[in-house]
Amino acid sequence: MSAPQNLGAFVNRDGSPDKPVIIGLDGENRETVLTRSALDEMADAIARGLLKGGLVRGDRVAILSANRPDYVAIILGAMRAGIVPVPVNFKFPPAIIAHVIKDCGARLVVGDAPRLAAIDAADFPGVAFAAFEADGLAGWLDPGPFTPIVPRPDEPALSLYTSGSTGRPKGVLLSHESHSWVVRTRMAENDLSNERVLIAAPLYHMNALALSLLVCASGATAVMLPQFQAVQYIEAISRYRCTWLTAVPPMIAMMLRERDALAKADLSSVRLVRMGSAPVNDALAGQVRALLPNARIVNAYGTTEGGPIVFTDHPAGLPTPIASVGYPHPEVAVRLVGPEAPDHGVLQQKSPAVMLGYHNRPDVRMPISSDGYYDTGDVFRRDTDGFFYFVGRADDMFVSGGENIFPGEVETVLETHPDILQACVVPVDDEIKGQKPVAFVVRRPLADLDEEAVKRHTLANAPAYQHPRRVWFVEAMPLASTNKIDRAALRQRAEAELKTVS
Repeated sequence: MSAPQNLGAFVNRDGSPDKPVIIGLDGENRETVLTRSALDEMADAIARGLLKGGLVRGDRVAILSANRPDYVAIILGAMRAGIVPVPVNFKFPPAIIAHVIKDCGARLVVGDAPRLAAIDAADFPGVAFAAFEADGLAGWLDPGPFTPIVPRPDEPALSLYTSGSTGRPKGVLLSHESHSWVVRTRMAENDLSNERVLIAAPLYHMNALALSLLVCASGATAVMLPQFQAVQYIEAISRYRCTWLTAVPPMIAMMLRERDALAKADLSSVRLVRMGSAPVNDALAGQVRALLPNARIVNAYGTTEGGPIVFTDHPAGLPTPIASVGYPHPEVAVRLVGPEAPDHGVLQQKSPAVMLGYHNRPDVRMPISSDGYYDTGDVFRRDTDGFFYFVGRADDMFVSGGENIFPGEVETVLETHPDILQACVVPVDDEIKGQKPVAFVVRRPLADLDEEAVKRHTLANAPAYQHPRRVWFVEAMPLASTNKIDRAALRQRAEAELKTVS
């Protein structure tokens, strides 16, 4: 397939036009199949329909919906017409959703009925709304062939809004050129044409969206769930013989609790699982291997602003340590900055995938240096073989009694305990120390582990100031809207627990 310039045209047209590209399941496990020809035809119809409906190149279309096959068709069709799709995080509060729709300047909002019901269309004068259900999208379809526009080098293809954990969400502008490079590079490294990929992460997140585009371009098939539910996820792997998974550690923890579903399922088809958002420790890796015995585990790293390609395998063939995110990709320049550089510091990266910038945010410092490096705000360390390890967010660091504490470093120590599957460390206020660390822990199934044992393990393996002053055990970590651990929720819970005790 010759590589198109328009990201929306990256659809593999080799082989049968009737091959399923997306098999969508709803909450009742009802199936919707979008074949390659149906996807292509719908994307063309959307491109024509948007222009016929009065939208012009550069306009925005917001998408407010759980995952579904026609969500992907909307994204492809809009990009073909030079219109920028804006997937909206439906887990945002209604006021933040309204802000995103207004901030991006959407002319049209497409969504599913449950999510559209959460906002009042009267608050958006001049904005059209279309629901996926009951043929609400039909008025925006104009069947027929369409020739995709040829984008300018700096023309945005997509806009994804960050989670807004440190203020109102920022609209990240991603070009056709940048994410076409992502698709081409990933396809050159792996033949995915015979893979069956399971997608349960939300399409408003880079992980799922980039993977969906890769599926379309490579000729693979995606099994798409509306959102992650452990039992449905397990059943989908078994029913559709999925081969390729993306997951975050809390998802695995939730799956392990579903013993009845696991007993009935055959997960032997899975050959690769890409873990992201948090480091993979030995205990968790052991559980994944037991759960998915034929799967290779890849500890992945990427950002919305910098793209999903940063690290890869070692050029000398050295095996990647389980806790490492890998060795720098040959087409990505990386460096660590800070007083402990070059082997410890904040990661800066430079590649064709780096964003164009933030939409409508002159108040935000551009995190791209004069020589083109994106400052991730993530702290890493590098070992003597050149492998990189995620330490934590620079803005997650807190000071306890004059000592800098990175939660990720303490979590790594905690997770070396054989009975700890996952740990999350957060700060709480302390009259003497300023702040002090406390921890939430997911135990290995059937493990007998108490709070004092966790403290002793930390004191034996880390500086005393790092040990958690309190430990609470949980069945699974709460997830934020990005499928990362919701540290803010755990910090609130810790403060509430301590207040109750006092």
